[in-house]
Amino acid sequence: MASDEGMTTARVDSWIWSVRLTKTRSAAAAACRAGHVRVNGERVKPAYGVRPGDEVRLRQAGQERIVVVTRLVRKRVGAPVAVECYVDNSPPAPPREGIAVIAVRDRGAGRPTKRDRRELDQLRGRLGTGPDPDDRP
Repeated sequence: MASDEGMTTARVDSWIWSVRLTKTRSAAAAACRAGHVRVNGERVKPAYGVRPGDEVRLRQAGQERIVVVTRLVRKRVGAPVAVECYVDNSPPAPPREGIAVIAVRDRGAGRPTKRDRRELDQLRGRLGTGPDPDDRP
């Protein structure tokens, strides 16, 4: 097995990758450098040592994963073993229906017409809040 009973700490980037929270170790290190990883509320560098009982927060794709370290692993392990290495305290993901659809426009379609701009503003929730023509002196 890939766990070490004598290990007291493990690099946070290596541990995040080992328990399959990120796809690559370099992605885990990049997340640490960008400030997307916090251990016990503190921003950490990739070489920070995590211990069992530490709370690791990883912001990924607009959502935050909150896990508590229960076991340290040195090498990447399979998914069934990885789940045993942490307790997931993450809030539930928002429903997909609640996520707004982003309007996509073809790059070669040219400048939007006035009608297109009005439709885009309506989609974005902007209203025409300009001066009211009836309020002229």
